[in-house]
Amino acid sequence: MSKYKLKPIEEDREEFLIKARDNKELDKVINDFHVVTAPLKYAYNFDWLGRPVIQLPQDIVMMQDILWKVKPDLIIETGVARGGSLIFYSSILSLIDLAESKMGINKSVDSEVWGIDIKVHTENKEAIFAHPFSDKIKIFEESSTNIGLVENLRLKSKKFNRILVILDSDHTANHVLKELELYSPFVSVGSYCVVFDSTIEDLPEKQFRDRDWGPGNSPRTAANKFLETHSNFEVDNDLDSKLLITAASGGFLKRIA
Repeated sequence: MSKYKLKPIEEDREEFLIKARDNKELDKVINDFHVVTAPLKYAYNFDWLGRPVIQLPQDIVMMQDILWKVKPDLIIETGVARGGSLIFYSSILSLIDLAESKMGINKSVDSEVWGIDIKVHTENKEAIFAHPFSDKIKIFEESSTNIGLVENLRLKSKKFNRILVILDSDHTANHVLKELELYSPFVSVGSYCVVFDSTIEDLPEKQFRDRDWGPGNSPRTAANKFLETHSNFEVDNDLDSKLLITAASGGFLKRIA
């Protein structure tokens, strides 16, 4: 038996957070990483159970962590792309279902994942629904800011107890701000609205010359403006400090009231 007492891992984590916060050397390394890898489409390298997920590996791990803690029975994601993130969320919810059944927890409603996009290519849609973890997924092919769609989703969502929202479609500030206003009411207290690609705010403007968005016109621009008038949400800065490298820096918005 070791003579050293095993320190609770929570203490190690807290020590890391303290050292990582406001660490200028770390901040520079992180920013340099994003500046170099973003034009290379680094996030395109990864699959989840065979479908392109188009997320940083660090964010995939963190979203798993969030889902286990929140245990949502509904996830709403704007932006479908290749559908890997929908498969990811559906598979994690399936694991949560299995764990809860083993713990004797009877759920009052089956969990679902809703993906929203103006248009999902036929081949992507076919691949998503052919996947063995597609059973929880529903896709709505409309603009995420369509008021009729949002009202329809609001009515459909009433049966769910814990809801989590992910915004990952058009990255312009005006669009993301509209999404925040429309979808933040869905989020349960203690759950999150995750604003992806908020890290655009920290990248050089020249990297977005062929895009409608960039620094000053990014998802974080929208998130910051949203927080000015919505005191029931706050940025979970601990998640940024834990991750170091994330596409959602300043975008993990936790509902606190």
